[in-house]
Amino acid sequence: MVPPSFLAHEPFIRLGAFVGVLVAMAVWELLAPRRHQSVGRVRRWPGNLGVVVLDTLILRIVFPTAAVGMALVAGAHGFGLFNALPVPYLVATVASVILLDLAIYLQHVLFHAVPVLWRVHRMHHADLEFDVTTGVRFHPFEILLSMLIKLGVVAALGAPALAVLLFEVLLNATSMFNHANVRLPAALDRVMRWIIVTPEMHRVHHSAIPRETNSNFGFNLPWWDRWFGTYRAEPEEGHEKMTIGIEQFRDPRELRLDRMLVQPFREDVGAYPMGHREAQPHLSFPAERSEGVRGEGKS
Repeated sequence: MVPPSFLAHEPFIRLGAFVGVLVAMAVWELLAPRRHQSVGRVRRWPGNLGVVVLDTLILRIVFPTAAVGMALVAGAHGFGLFNALPVPYLVATVASVILLDLAIYLQHVLFHAVPVLWRVHRMHHADLEFDVTTGVRFHPFEILLSMLIKLGVVAALGAPALAVLLFEVLLNATSMFNHANVRLPAALDRVMRWIIVTPEMHRVHHSAIPRETNSNFGFNLPWWDRWFGTYRAEPEEGHEKMTIGIEQFRDPRELRLDRMLVQPFREDVGAYPMGHREAQPHLSFPAERSEGVRGEGKS
């Protein structure tokens, strides 16, 4: 069993992991960037990091004990799969981390398939560049919905509290890693993407082309995309020339926090929700909306 003192320091573990990975990825991006960025950090980071602060405050208010608390409750009352079966603690912990990752993959697909959920999720995709802060840019509505789903999965599994904490720290860290604008040797990337979602793999998911947006849903483990047929190896325009973002929000003013928060209520859903309508292979980005951000990845 996990020592109670370990869980008592849960907020500091989360914060330490977040700051450590954020700083490490930001330095790596400066030393070895993968793509040239036309829209700089000064314009993007206040909104992206501002929404992290807002999300954290809202979560702590609405769900004070969050998913770890649910795991402790399930353990104390003996409900959930791994509390009902005579499974060794280590096996339950590892299996819970893997199954929670599968749940997040399925949730991600759902948020791309249902138009009203896509409205909430698309703020994550509306970033005009792709870097470490994109990995933590999620609308508060999505964070709350995701937590509700996670609470249900944790309760159903009877996941150990340690597994839940490990999963959430790993998910946050890998999300920042696989959104980072960092360069990896091609040979290393080919090996790594069988074990973990790499930036080169996940960047395809942030393409403005809908059929590429609706691929590579994994955040942590890459297996689900391969097994469920949503894996795409490369963007058709190449990583340097691909357009990051979505059709509806090309104006850099949309990077402001206030405008990010109201995006779910504006514009139509476009061609992005899976099966909503046939996704076009190419989209046009009118000059008056894009203000020069089309082709921002050219180096």
